[in-house]
Amino acid sequence: MNNCTRTLITHSLSPSLLKSSLTGGLLSIIIALSTPLPALSQETIKIVSSLPRTGSANAQSTSIVNGLQLALDEVENKVGNFRISLMDWDDASPERGQWDPAIEAANAERAIADAQVMIYVGPYNSGAAKISLPKLNQAGLATISGFATWPGLTKPGVGEANEPAVYQPSGKKNLFRVIPADDIQGAVAAKWASELKAKRVFVLHDRELYGKGIAEMFRKSAKDLQIEIVGFEGIDAKAANYKSLVTKIRQHKPDLVYFGGTTQTNGGQILKDLRTGGVAVPMMVPDGCFENAFILAAGKGNVEGSTYFTFGGVPPQSLTGKGAQFVANYRKRHGSDPEAYAVYGYEVGRVAIDAIRRAGVADRDAIRKAIAETKDFDGVLGKWSFDQNGDTTLRIMSGNTVVNGEFKFDRLLEG
Repeated sequence: MNNCTRTLITHSLSPSLLKSSLTGGLLSIIIALSTPLPALSQETIKIVSSLPRTGSANAQSTSIVNGLQLALDEVENKVGNFRISLMDWDDASPERGQWDPAIEAANAERAIADAQVMIYVGPYNSGAAKISLPKLNQAGLATISGFATWPGLTKPGVGEANEPAVYQPSGKKNLFRVIPADDIQGAVAAKWASELKAKRVFVLHDRELYGKGIAEMFRKSAKDLQIEIVGFEGIDAKAANYKSLVTKIRQHKPDLVYFGGTTQTNGGQILKDLRTGGVAVPMMVPDGCFENAFILAAGKGNVEGSTYFTFGGVPPQSLTGKGAQFVANYRKRHGSDPEAYAVYGYEVGRVAIDAIRRAGVADRDAIRKAIAETKDFDGVLGKWSFDQNGDTTLRIMSGNTVVNGEFKFDRLLEG
């Protein structure tokens, strides 16, 4: 309150009235008017990302987090009256060199215990999702993933008999995916193998939920295409080499080797041993190997021109429209091209922003419902919706190769 205001109040009262008033309520009013108002504070909504930040997946997960943060930065980390804070958590351990079940479980419990956490992003691995999803579902915490692709996490009648109900103890859906699931990827991979004239395929997998699952999807679709599966074996993902396995594969004389797994479960080492062991046939791998770390692990010369990578959607360099603008903004911010999954981190961020805006409240169930109601979303991947299972309606995937040590888009693979 300035001096003029003080004078006006004082001169409008008689001395006696002023005295009595100042000893009563008016004194309180004057004191209140003289006290500076506190700055209005925004309520904080936290978004947790739980991804492998230790080990060879770090480059990929860093790119994802960069994409997610870019989406938040574009709205200045604010949605309506809420300030949005991204919590970047690691679910990997140095001992495993990849995601760790104990850490993923702890991350989920930590997120649930924090009342400001409204959205959980991830996990990167389907096996990790199997651990954290029931906990997050019971707490009503919405989970958005562009990475965990095992179909059974959301789709009935595709995976195990108790899936996806086992991940939904509350009876409500809380996992939403912006990337096509592996039942689609396995099918388009088998079709691509057929187009490459493969008649005999030896299938390997890493025995994990994602790797074995997509290998099974490939095997089923391959048989439907009259491709003979001459071998189907799980590997020891911690083995130093696979020389004896290569000998076995060579004896079966396949036209192509398919590996269901990731870079972190030794996909690169398998390819290296195939080549040094005299098996020169092409190798096909899923999106879990679609990262620069795989090229480094296998060796550029071994990957060049003989390795085929499937991926949900198209690679960053082939995006158009809003997708191309994302790539340009990413390059400007970070001085490098985004890894394959970065665009999914960005799309997850935009979906989260849109849902928080529509919900209008910091309430887990309201935000979960808003995410579920996402329809005709005009995203960087195209226009899409979440279906009744919480999966994207997009089905387009891509086939990619390596040329001059870099990934090169080869063709669209429509599921």
